[in-house]
Amino acid sequence: MRLQSLLALAAAGALLLPFSAHAEWSAERKAAYMTQCVQVATQQGVDAKKADQHCKCGAQAIGKNFTQAEIEDLDSKDGVDAKLMQKAHKVVQEACAPKT
Repeated sequence: MRLQSLLALAAAGALLLPFSAHAEWSAERKAAYMTQCVQVATQQGVDAKKADQHCKCGAQAIGKNFTQAEIEDLDSKDGVDAKLMQKAHKVVQEACAPKT
């Protein structure tokens, strides 16, 4: 599997963590997001530095491209809308893919 795919998958797993208001996350929530995202990525073989960079990028991309309602839906305990999750994958991948 390509590094890009691994990073996208790591970010997607981390999306299910609690989010706060549009782009302005509390320090506690952002730290929880980052911890989970980096953990998932490193478990998939991505080195910690690259995982950290990608997770920071993913957090910024979500904050810039999603409304508060969408972010709250990504954190829904009753299931996440598949189309919204696909949008999240696409946004993070486009914003954070390694530049060639």
